[in-house]
Amino acid sequence: MIMNVAPAIVVLGQNSVTVARKIISVLPGATLYGLAGRTSGVDVSFSNFGDTLRELFAQGTPLIGICAAGILIRTLAPILSDKQQEPPVLAVAEDGSAVVPLLGGLGGVNDLARLIAEALDVKPAITTTGDLRLGTTLLSPPPGYRLANPEDAKKFISDVLAGAQVKLEGIAPWLSDSKLPINPNGDLTIQVTERLVTPTANCLVYHPATIAIAISAPIDDAVALVEQLLADAKLEKASVAGIFAPITAAANPAIRAVASVLGVPTRFFTPNQLESLLLQGYSPVQAVAIAATGTSPLSSSSPDIAIAIAPQPIDPNTIGQPRGRLAIIGTGPGGSQWMSPEVKEILKSATDLVGYKTYLDLIGSLADGKQRHESDNREEEARAKMALDLAASGRYVAVVSSGDPGIYAMATAVFEVCDRYAKPEWDSIDIHVAPGISAMQAAAAAIGAPLGHDFCAISLSDILKPWSAIEQRIAAAAEADFVIAFYNPVSKERTWQLAEARNILLRHRTPDTPVVLARNLGRPGQTVKAIALDQLTPASADMRTIILVGSTKTRTIKRSDGNFWVYTPRRYTEE
Repeated sequence: MIMNVAPAIVVLGQNSVTVARKIISVLPGATLYGLAGRTSGVDVSFSNFGDTLRELFAQGTPLIGICAAGILIRTLAPILSDKQQEPPVLAVAEDGSAVVPLLGGLGGVNDLARLIAEALDVKPAITTTGDLRLGTTLLSPPPGYRLANPEDAKKFISDVLAGAQVKLEGIAPWLSDSKLPINPNGDLTIQVTERLVTPTANCLVYHPATIAIAISAPIDDAVALVEQLLADAKLEKASVAGIFAPITAAANPAIRAVASVLGVPTRFFTPNQLESLLLQGYSPVQAVAIAATGTSPLSSSSPDIAIAIAPQPIDPNTIGQPRGRLAIIGTGPGGSQWMSPEVKEILKSATDLVGYKTYLDLIGSLADGKQRHESDNREEEARAKMALDLAASGRYVAVVSSGDPGIYAMATAVFEVCDRYAKPEWDSIDIHVAPGISAMQAAAAAIGAPLGHDFCAISLSDILKPWSAIEQRIAAAAEADFVIAFYNPVSKERTWQLAEARNILLRHRTPDTPVVLARNLGRPGQTVKAIALDQLTPASADMRTIILVGSTKTRTIKRSDGNFWVYTPRRYTEE
């Protein structure tokens, strides 16, 4: 099945969501699209079915519509043009009783239909003559094989269906075990080879993914060198299964560059996996090539690149480990509406979620099927170490923070741990920080624009820094006339700090200075209100509250419902 992009499952009503979830169980990377106002619990809501479907189709996204086949056909008909480029499109009955492949024969639509039908315990409605009579789809080879000349396949299949015999050159169980009329003297030929060949009339050429390229060190012009080595060995680039390397070289940009150009994955071996080969006298690059294929590498003019050919197609997912990935994400202050599309994509792809239980619970269905690693909110260092160790083993780990991960949250904790302990295995990890909407931004938006001019943020927690530093900063910010966002204002153990902060502010602010109290932002029980500075007491807040204290210029606008807008003017003129 050829499917390089995760499918989109499109539903028009809530009754279809149950069937969609069954399909997602066998297509875990799929995105569930639901019609706004008629569905809930979906990944993406849309309001225009036609525009959404055509946009996904144009992007090459496989489409699974849980709806009538006719609406899919009518919607996509105006943009159908190139059969070679069509992604798979299937219609599934609302009750899951039928699975009908419509488009994308070259993209593996029939195999996708079989997979979905098996999950729904029904028989797929496959109508492709060649698929039915020959027991295989020559236009859509299984993973591990690429058809070099699909433009010749239509006539080839027609000739076979008309009675022509086929000569098979090379080894491919999916062909030899099919219903193809194989005859060593056949007029038609199928070649299965990793060698450079020029297809001829009446011949289909399949390239098996049997070539492993090993790289052990940074190399200048690595892409050009690899391409030259393949050409010198008369090997086809389409047969390269992956780029392999020691895990210590995982951050090597040459490896990523070669993999990107060839469109193949990268996989890595730990020192333990290479130890026995190294003890036998093989160089690091030779050891990697042998570990990937089980065969000795070809001779090479480069000491840091080796090419080896396996006897059977290689599945890179079963060899070594991927480069570990660690994403430190911010979910925003509350519900899923605060999450960025980037964060949602990371959560869908991650294998492991690390975080405070309350924050992991906020993710909802995006946590389904993931390994959860929960810890107490104060165990930031242990949490960061765990996440880094998981990622070093090849996992895709998402460290979950609320708000923005770089503002009083886990991004800093992760980098502190990297800096303090500097474990060599962590060097291989691809670390990425995905921003989120901070609590101060959400609080400001909920009541107007109190952060409309210069502002700062100060945490009132004295667990990680002394109160003397906090006191100094509050005084400096108050004297400089900043709007101030107070994080961590009050906890069960800390109550006096907020009262002391108010007292410091009153030396520089009038008692009626607007103060915004925002609690449970984006969650059930959200409250946002404005009070005067002299009314601010420890009882006004808790750890789920963000406090915004206005500057001397911050103003309020009374609304007809008795509430207030709060804003700080952009023009800051002296009076």
